[in-house]
Amino acid sequence: MPKYSIVVPFHNEEENVTALYDRLKAVMEQIGDSFELVLVDDGSSDRTYKLLEEIAAVDSRVLVVKLRRNFGQTSALAAGFDHSQGDYILAMDGDLQHDPSEIPEFVAKLEEGYDVVSGWRKARIDNFVMRRIPSRCANWLMAKLSGVDIHDFGTTFKAYRREVIHNIPLYGEMHRFIPALASWYGASICEIPIKNVNRERGKSHYGISRTVRVFFDLLTIRFLLKNDPSAPFLRNVWRPRHFSRRRDFVDAGRAEDLYPSGSHGCHGPLFAVAGVLILAGIQMLAIGLLGELQVRHYHTSSHRAPYAIDRLVRPARS
Repeated sequence: MPKYSIVVPFHNEEENVTALYDRLKAVMEQIGDSFELVLVDDGSSDRTYKLLEEIAAVDSRVLVVKLRRNFGQTSALAAGFDHSQGDYILAMDGDLQHDPSEIPEFVAKLEEGYDVVSGWRKARIDNFVMRRIPSRCANWLMAKLSGVDIHDFGTTFKAYRREVIHNIPLYGEMHRFIPALASWYGASICEIPIKNVNRERGKSHYGISRTVRVFFDLLTIRFLLKNDPSAPFLRNVWRPRHFSRRRDFVDAGRAEDLYPSGSHGCHGPLFAVAGVLILAGIQMLAIGLLGELQVRHYHTSSHRAPYAIDRLVRPARS
């Protein structure tokens, strides 16, 4: 059994596959302990899988997991974790924006006894408006809501003890919140700075649309964690049925509370409609969150994997 498993999801990364493999192999061989590379093809439409297959054919330490379609990064990571055999599991992106030479620093922290070691892109160089601002807001919220004092929940570059990561069901965009979920199980967590470099080849698969999905997953995570926030309003956000009992929300639909007296003639009805729409939006948000909880219950209780495997490629070990 290998001591370390390196899990890397790929989606249309044909320009980066071989270079990343060469760097990973060199770093892990320098560490000196047994290892395996679990390389997951997440429904690529280019030559990514073909290249991964060629790598597995010449290196028995490589396992290639080919998914039937593009399930997303979280599901691809879940597939890699489920098929990893190492005592310690490290995860990183396949686009060369994570430097394999930093792996020994993660290993050192694991050896110190930490259960989860999270990378921190301390000096980010990506787009300020589209990436850094949303990321800062999400990281700040997650730290406050979860009580886990780290700066960067979003990066994939993390290391885990096997028993910790295998206790956490993953779906949606939940890989971003593994430290928060792990903390609920009592895991010890630390953070180390990592480099943030520009993509050299290929095209980024991230967009602003992911921010919306991450936001809903963040609210779902807050439902699942037991640390209640102190603000009265937030306490009721996590209990959607309480909205109908709050006088301030009911009063929000009354025109006399929404517009100064003496000016109701023209604008009062419009503000009443606005109040109703606000209430409707809150109820829709609550329904969405309850749906997310049902999805989590489905994956947890049935142990159903959030992915489907097309094939596994692992040559016989010599």
